[in-house]
Amino acid sequence: MNVTVKNDADVCTLVITDRIDTLTAPELGRIFEENADSCEKMFFDLSGVDYISSAGLRVLVSAHRKMSGKGGLILNGLTPDVLGILKMTGFDKKLTIK
Repeated sequence: MNVTVKNDADVCTLVITDRIDTLTAPELGRIFEENADSCEKMFFDLSGVDYISSAGLRVLVSAHRKMSGKGGLILNGLTPDVLGILKMTGFDKKLTIK
């Protein structure tokens, strides 16, 4: 997994590529936490993610909870495989997807 952080004033975008799985989810969580306090709104660009495991879903839900007290967390660029996993788990109804 590779994560690029883009900050534009109080809006942050994490551009994530490859897999978010048991091995990489903790790193994504760490990068999110390092940037969350300085961001009013956060985007996760998942257009380069081809797989997300339950560990990755936990990071998304945790990030959503933390950002919901602010401007929110928005997931964008979901691939069909990742969107399918979110729909199968019902997270598509809980998370903001653009």
